[in-house]
Amino acid sequence: MKKAVTKEQSENLISTLKKRFEGNMNRHNGINWDDVEAKLEANTLKLWSLQQMEETGGEPDVVEFDTASGNYIFFDCSAESPSGRRSYCYDRAALDARKQNKPANNAMEAAAAMGVTLLTEAQYAHLQQLGAFDTKTSSWLLTPDAIRKHGGAIFGDRRYNHVFTYHNGADSYYAARGFRGCLSV
Repeated sequence: MKKAVTKEQSENLISTLKKRFEGNMNRHNGINWDDVEAKLEANTLKLWSLQQMEETGGEPDVVEFDTASGNYIFFDCSAESPSGRRSYCYDRAALDARKQNKPANNAMEAAAAMGVTLLTEAQYAHLQQLGAFDTKTSSWLLTPDAIRKHGGAIFGDRRYNHVFTYHNGADSYYAARGFRGCLSV
């Protein structure tokens, strides 16, 4: 797969991201859009990843500036888990372990193919401080090896105005569970 965006796609995506940025200033206090746009225009591979996030319903937005790397951090900020990335089990091992009713894909490989990573527990908690996300859905989270080696994986959601992190078998999948991506640009 060619990982590039056309000039028109790039312009449309940057316009969409700018509108989202300006409409959600609480997510990125102290960050200047012109600086973000300059970074985006300098990195077409990252634009391709953002396009993948957008096309699958993620509504990516800037959520912080990493002073150590000098990069802007984008998370999927759709109200619910991205609709184009649901009904996946956690990873390849979980997918291979299913004997019947296998899902179409797994979250870890789908994220890697998009050039993003799953949110960690800490990143998910940060996202939930910016608004109410996953009130009807849930999202797989990057699972520590100590949990994964026992066959489990973690996911998060918001219910009763409280953010929860749970565990499930990594081979499970649900129509209302997807994954949220993180991208450093």
